[in-house]
Amino acid sequence: MFELRPYRRNTMSTWNPFSEMEEMERRFFNNDFFTGRGLAEFKTDITDEGDHYELKADLPGFKKEDIQLQLDGDTLTIQAQRHSEHEEQEKKGKYVCCERSYGAYSRSFDVSGIRTEDIKAAYDNGVLDLKLPKKTAEVSSSRQISID
Repeated sequence: MFELRPYRRNTMSTWNPFSEMEEMERRFFNNDFFTGRGLAEFKTDITDEGDHYELKADLPGFKKEDIQLQLDGDTLTIQAQRHSEHEEQEKKGKYVCCERSYGAYSRSFDVSGIRTEDIKAAYDNGVLDLKLPKKTAEVSSSRQISID
């Protein structure tokens, strides 16, 4: 809705109404609603804490029971599903406005460098917090090979 626009001080240029329309169209169709990104995924932060990574995922409005963590090989998938209240029989027809999104949300992460058996998860105040301990680097030993 609000954004910075470059200020151009060029007295020689003429006003072009089509450039303004093109800009409006670009902003409209780059909206998350049309790209599908806003409804299909959630935002995450991943930090390197030395011996482990910490992944924080924003999942506001979800109950702990509606969030699943699935580990399949070296892929960790976070899934969350929010059910619509306006489709419940006792509430049907009572809504004047319904803007909150609902549906299934999913993100997958490569955890090939992680000790998957030691992953810890907590959920509090709409934030899923995962501790992902790193695998220790195997030190290869070197040796001298004699020539016969």
